[in-house]
Amino acid sequence: ELGVVIGAPCKDVDEARALDYVAGYCVVNDVSEREWQIERGGQWDKGKGFDTFGPIGPWLVTRDEVPDPQRLDLWLEVDGHRYQNGNTRTMVFTVAQLIAYLSRCMSLQPGDVISTGTPPGVGMGIKPAPVFLKAGQMVRLGIEGLGEQLQRTRGAE
Repeated sequence: ELGVVIGAPCKDVDEARALDYVAGYCVVNDVSEREWQIERGGQWDKGKGFDTFGPIGPWLVTRDEVPDPQRLDLWLEVDGHRYQNGNTRTMVFTVAQLIAYLSRCMSLQPGDVISTGTPPGVGMGIKPAPVFLKAGQMVRLGIEGLGEQLQRTRGAE
């Protein structure tokens, strides 16, 4: 997912000025633990906060280096098979809309990271049978101009 890093305090900002509060952009791997989400009550958030989940990076690309955050290709592969291939132009909400909306319900502070959502191709949505990560698989993901991440999955300890 595209990560948006806030660079200045903002509260109640309008959409037209929202990008002025961005320090930069990064890659976020929004990892999900589906057993906790599905089999233990169906609540999405509790499957997102496990140790090592949500790695960010490999670096922060400053706002001036990204002319339009709504025109970035992003992708994810598992063991060399591409499952997700998208572009930020298809996001349900733009970066500016997200910042404006969130700043109405909370104060955003420098260093806050907004994860914008995943492109089509999530393993749980694959038909006819969902695909879930297994221990030992290699996950590679990236966003155009923002870098790539590479992680090997591991089982619960």
